[in-house]
Amino acid sequence: MDFSWMAWTWPTATFFGIIFALLGVMAFWEYRVPGGNPRVGILRFQTTRGDRLFISLLGSGFINLAWLGLVGPQLWWSLALSVVYAVCVFRFV
Repeated sequence: MDFSWMAWTWPTATFFGIIFALLGVMAFWEYRVPGGNPRVGILRFQTTRGDRLFISLLGSGFINLAWLGLVGPQLWWSLALSVVYAVCVFRFV
């Protein structure tokens, strides 16, 4: 398959691969342990692990888009920054 028309790079493919893997892991986790253990974090409203995943994915998308606009197509550092952001969201939100 030729995906050259999409201008895919390895960091972009890795980013979307991680998203799909995370969705699969979270679906399996929710199947095994329903409920998501709701808690109140720094945002001061109740979130489940699915909410935290959504917040981290949304923020990671914005981080990568901002990186593309401000820095350029070298997305490895923005991918690392997105992982750090997601860990912070799951820890503190």
